[in-house]
Amino acid sequence: MTGRRRPGSDRVFIRRALIVITLVAVAFLLWQLRTLVLMLFGAVVVATIFRALADLIRKRTGVPDGVAIALSVLFVLGLIAGLVALFGAQVTAQVHTLTEALPAAWRSFEQQIQRMGFGEQLAGIIEGTRSGGGNTSSIGRLVMSIGGGIADTLIVVFGGVFLAAQPNFYRVGAIKLVPPGKRALVTEAMLDSERALRLWLRGQLAAMVVVGLLTGLGLWLIGVPSALALGLLAGLLEFIPFAGPVIASIPAILLALAVGPDLALWTILLYVGIQQVEGNLVQPLVQQYAVDLPPVVLLFSLLGFGMLFGALGIILAAPLTVVSYVLVKRLYVQEALGTRTPIPGEDRT
Repeated sequence: MTGRRRPGSDRVFIRRALIVITLVAVAFLLWQLRTLVLMLFGAVVVATIFRALADLIRKRTGVPDGVAIALSVLFVLGLIAGLVALFGAQVTAQVHTLTEALPAAWRSFEQQIQRMGFGEQLAGIIEGTRSGGGNTSSIGRLVMSIGGGIADTLIVVFGGVFLAAQPNFYRVGAIKLVPPGKRALVTEAMLDSERALRLWLRGQLAAMVVVGLLTGLGLWLIGVPSALALGLLAGLLEFIPFAGPVIASIPAILLALAVGPDLALWTILLYVGIQQVEGNLVQPLVQQYAVDLPPVVLLFSLLGFGMLFGALGIILAAPLTVVSYVLVKRLYVQEALGTRTPIPGEDRT
C-alpha cells in the first residue's frame, strides 16, 4: 500500500528529531553560558603560557613534568612580584597622579572643543552616555565591575594552572565526546591549534614589550606626565589588536592637552610613529617566528566577538581568532573540502 510506512521509519524519524532537539538545546545552553565558555578559553590561554614555559624548563633541566609546571608558575608569579617590587611604588604614584590629572585634562579638552564651536555636540554625547543612572549608581556599578573582574581573573588563572598540570587528561576527555572514527583528526586539529596559539602568544608578548618600552620612553622624553604608567598601559593594551593602541593613547593625549596643544600634537605623532614602527618593523620580524593572521580576518573577528560577547570577547578576540582560523583550515578546508592549505605555524617550532 502506498500510504503504509516502512518498518522502523518512525523510529528513525524520532531518533533524528531527538538529535536535532538535543543539538539546539546544547547550542542554547552554551549561548546562555557564553561568559563561562569565554572564561574557560581564557584559562586555556593561561595554561598554554604555563605549558610553553614548562616545556622549555624541562628541556633545559630534565626535571619531571610536574616540577617543570610548578617552576613555570613560580617563575611567572616571581616575575610579577619582582616587577611590582621594582616599579610598583612608582607606577602606583603615577597612576594616582594620572587619576587626579585626567578630570582636569578632560575639562581642558571640553574648553578646547567649546572654543571650536562644538560644545553643544559634546554635551549631547556626554548626556547620552550618562542616561540611565546618576553618578552614584555609576560609581557603584564601576566598583562592582572591578570586583567581579578581579574574581574572574583569579578563576581564570587558577583554571589555567589546573589545565597546565594535566593537559592530556582534559584533552582526552574532550576527544572522547567525538565519534571514534574522527578522534585522530580532532586530536591533530587540537595539537595544530595549540601550536599556533603558542607561537602567536610568543610573538604578541614580544610586541607588547617593545610597544610598552617605546611608549614609556617616548612620553618621558617629550615631557608627558606619568610616562611609566602610560607605557605600561600601552604595552598591556597591545594585546588587543587595532582598538588597544587607540584606547591607550586617549589618556596620554588628554594629559598632554592639559599642558598645551603643542605637547598634545607631539603625543599624537609619537603614538602614530610607534604604531608605524610596530606594524612595519616589529611585527614582520616577530611573524618570522610566530603566526601571521590576515588583517581583515583579525579586524572583523574583533568586531564580531565584541558584538557577541562584549568586552571579554574583545580582550580574547585575537587568540580566539587564532584557534578558530586553524580549526577551520584543518577540519573544513583540508578535511571536508579536500583542499590543500597551509596551517599557521605548521613549519615553525
